[in-house]
Amino acid sequence: MELFKMSKFYFLLSIILMFTLVACAVDSTSDSAADDKEMDTDELIPVSFVLDWTPNTNHTGIFVAKENGYFEDEGLDVDIMLPGKAGADQLIASGKAEFGISTQKETTQARSEGLPIVSVAAVIQHHTAGYAFLAEENVTGPKDFEGKAYGGYGSETEKASLKTIMDHNDADFDKIEFLNIGDSDFFAAVERDIDFASIFYAWTGIEAEIRGIDLDVFYTKDFADELDSYSPIISANEDFLEEDTETAKRFMAAAVKGYEFAIDNPEEAADILIKAVPDLDPELVKKSQEWLSPRYQEDADQWGIQEKKRWVDLTNWMVENDILDEEIDNDQVFTNEFLPERN
Repeated sequence: MELFKMSKFYFLLSIILMFTLVACAVDSTSDSAADDKEMDTDELIPVSFVLDWTPNTNHTGIFVAKENGYFEDEGLDVDIMLPGKAGADQLIASGKAEFGISTQKETTQARSEGLPIVSVAAVIQHHTAGYAFLAEENVTGPKDFEGKAYGGYGSETEKASLKTIMDHNDADFDKIEFLNIGDSDFFAAVERDIDFASIFYAWTGIEAEIRGIDLDVFYTKDFADELDSYSPIISANEDFLEEDTETAKRFMAAAVKGYEFAIDNPEEAADILIKAVPDLDPELVKKSQEWLSPRYQEDADQWGIQEKKRWVDLTNWMVENDILDEEIDNDQVFTNEFLPERN
């Protein structure tokens, strides 16, 4: 009888030990899975992307790529940064950001100064900036720009662009008054200090529509082919592109997906941007996205593609107008190499 009790005791003890071992094994497996998941997150490659301005619909594709997990799918952890006082080009050139938003003119200028910046994609295929007047001014073309006050940043590029348009239309550039208004609100400035300014229609033009303000807008690209520059673009640090080509291609693969999603789904893309930046005016974002989405790719074979001729034309124009001292190698200032190949 005692033997039976002892056997029963050891049998129960063995059962308890067996369940304990199984439980430990489950806990160990769970811990291992958690460690693997944490390790996977840690293995994402950090990449910094700097904006050129406050977030807007020029940037939607990047926010879409982040929200929809396209960057993570490519093994990347992308940090979207505001430029601050340094400016996007300086941050990219210094290596503090691998990618960012710039323009063809700015990147060409930076390259001429020896900064290691390369354009890797055109965000919008054709220039959407134009000279905006209140409709009540009854301006019908560049000839009517004479005697008007223009508000801008005071850059030589601004003046050269306007002079080119005036010259192409037998108008007198010297009859325009230039006022430096910096970052002043366009609507306040045009009511108080100036007659016209250069705006991006996708933002300020759409805002005018919402406010019920009638504008006449004259797009620079319609008056001179050499002024149909890529603006904005995605630019990158040249050293990074050379040293970490695979990461750069992964980033661009995700960015392409982001902008293609915005092209096909403007309303959903707008919602993603609004979610990421709640301070933005939802009505402005939605209307802007609706206007801009078809213009991201427009007549190009794929989103982001850049034509060498347009880079050469702009470089020549900048040299002719003494913005650049000499021509630069356009094969070094832009590339389509990092865009995914299309069959």
